[in-house]
Amino acid sequence: MYRPSINELSNIGGDSRYTLVMLAAKRSREIVDGAEPLIETESSKPVSIAIEEIVEGKITYHRPDIRGIK
Repeated sequence: MYRPSINELSNIGGDSRYTLVMLAAKRSREIVDGAEPLIETESSKPVSIAIEEIVEGKITYHRPDIRGIK
């Protein structure tokens, strides 16, 4: 199992585990498609790199304001 766990990651940032998983998945796809990692890492797996980037604060998100949608 990868450390930190999904529960530990949800404390770092993000309003839900779903948001965190989607953020990591999107960044992983970018890395697979050729984007350079934003951190120095020994890992070669895109998901591990994406999670490490999230932990170090290199990847963030903001929830759009959807008050007008009902």
